Amino acid sequence: MRVLFTNFHHGNGGGHDTYVLNLLAGLASTHEVTVAAPRTSRLFRLASGRAGVKVAAVDFSPRGLRWLRELWTIWRIISLGRFDIIHVNGSADHKLIMLVRLVALRRPCIVYTKHNDHRSSSVGNWLRARLGTHHVIAVSDYVARKLRTSSYSRVPVTTVSHGIDIDHFAPPAPQEVNALRARYFGAGAACTVFVSTAGTHHEKGWTDLVEAVAQLPAHLRCRIRLILAGEAPLPCMTRKVESLGLSDQVVFTGLLDDVRSTLAAGHAAFVLSRRETLSFACREAMALGLPVLVSDAGGLPENVNDGLDGWVVPCANISALRARLEQILSAPERLAEMGEAALSKSRACFSLDTFVAGTLAVYKAALDAAAPESLQAALTQSPSQ
Repeated sequence: MRVLFTNFHHGNGGGHDTYVLNLLAGLASTHEVTVAAPRTSRLFRLASGRAGVKVAAVDFSPRGLRWLRELWTIWRIISLGRFDIIHVNGSADHKLIMLVRLVALRRPCIVYTKHNDHRSSSVGNWLRARLGTHHVIAVSDYVARKLRTSSYSRVPVTTVSHGIDIDHFAPPAPQEVNALRARYFGAGAACTVFVSTAGTHHEKGWTDLVEAVAQLPAHLRCRIRLILAGEAPLPCMTRKVESLGLSDQVVFTGLLDDVRSTLAAGHAAFVLSRRETLSFACREAMALGLPVLVSDAGGLPENVNDGLDGWVVPCANISALRARLEQILSAPERLAEMGEAALSKSRACFSLDTFVAGTLAVYKAALDAAAPESLQAALTQSPSQ
């Protein structure tokens, strides 16, 4: 099968990047895969180094006359690429792919993955649903429910949750973990480390955790350390950490290509987003044997069983978050037990093989549904005998 993946993000595409890269890892050895993304994107850079993966530089949000140039570039890619499937991942790339496909020499099926929980009832969504979508992948049941009451209600919708390379995220040996924690907080630090690789934007909710920690009694507050991976936070956010007196307890690592060593330094992870559809960060942490503290936003609760392999708290509720932290710190011995449960859950439910198989099943369904249309077109174009 020939598959073209598209993504519009310049710079860091976050979960979109991880999504496409994980599919490339599962498909590149047995299928022909190409990635079209801006040359300045993290996805373009990382995909360029993958064996068996072709890349094409495409700006899906051009300005002025560049719009025509990019349309020509996309037309050549689609017309000459002999793709079976174009897998789009956002509104900007979806829009241009739809427009070009209408006039391309070849018309592959379009599969659209809905990564966010934004409304899908605009005129643009209506047009893309009817003219440029053969099947929609929802990354969680939460997203699937929203899609079925949107402009995509007449398009087949299938939930295919995120999958990860479980072996790649295997927990390190205990002595390695101690060394990693010492790297951040010094040897022998008696603390509980909470880590997040979900990003540092405000919507990720990490400042809620900082506020909750600041409200803990002094004997508990001093026992917590936080590690956050992602782009540099806004100055107002770092000033907030300083004003709460937690600068020595919060570490910002910057954006990481490989998050494993940072995650392994934690006793537990957290993803406290205000809006979230599922979260690769949560699943990667669980694969490393960390219980995860999540908000009840969107599809996040679909990852964990509250009290077994993680905890669910009301979104943006500081007092509830503080109370949950007190509960966790009152029984730190449970963290290892819950981490084992998280590891078992990840091995049973989050595998890359399941993710890839589910995605391929969607591709096949899209191709099968389009087959009568393709056959009719071929018959129409055939000369009469």
